[in-house]
Parts: sequence; structure tokens; C-alpha cells
Amino acid sequence: MKNKGFTLIELLVAMTVASVLMGLALVSYQGARKSARDGKRKADLEQIRSALEMCRADTGSYPTTIYDNISCGSPAQTYLSGTPKDPVTQDFYYYSRSDANHYTLCAYLEASGISGSCGSANCGSGRTCNYKVTNP
Repeated sequence: MKNKGFTLIELLVAMTVASVLMGLALVSYQGARKSARDGKRKADLEQIRSALEMCRADTGSYPTTIYDNISCGSPAQTYLSGTPKDPVTQDFYYYSRSDANHYTLCAYLEASGISGSCGSANCGSGRTCNYKVTNP
């Protein structure tokens, strides 16, 4: 009578193949998550940029801060309520020059490989910003 079943070697080979495939899938998944967060950051910065440009068109200058809302003018008019935040650090870098005619808005992109386009601006958690949006 012959026993039917798998040998120990066959089981180890199958487990090794499954482990390698799971490892590759995990690496791919992490890259997709980084790209998705970067896409959200870019969309959020464009939304903020659009509100800043509407503010400047109406009042002639950019706001000094954008942390909670983007409001300009007297009386203050809100152009963007609940300013978007970075998905990880909850912080974008915004700087409006003293003449209020120029601004810099920066973020840290995880998957881009770009470095240094925002100078030494800190984008939270000790990360140097590497993606910049400025006034046209």
C-alpha cells in the first residue's frame, strides 16, 4: 500500500514560493500608497494655490497665513474653509513675502526622488520639502 501526500521538501518549496510572492506584493503595495499620498498632496496644493490666487485677484495681496482657513480682505472673506493638510505630517510649508505679492507653498513628496526645490523649508517631522508651488 502506497501512502499519498506531500513530502517535507515539497511543502517547503511551496511555502518559499508563496513567501516570495507575498513579499513582492507588499513592496508594490507600499509604492502605490506613496504615489497615492503624493497625488493627494499635489491636488491639495493646487486647491490652496487656486484659493490664494482668487484672494489676490480680489484684494491685491496674498494672506499671511493659511493654517485654518484662507481668508483675505476687510471684512475678511473666506476663500477656502478648512485648509487641506498633508496626509502624513499634517503640515505644508507656506511663506508669503513681506510685500504680499509672492508666496511659496511646499510639500514633501515621498515617491518623487526630487530633492531641494524648496531650499531648506521644513515640511514636518524633520523632512525637507521637495515640491514647490508658487504664484504664476
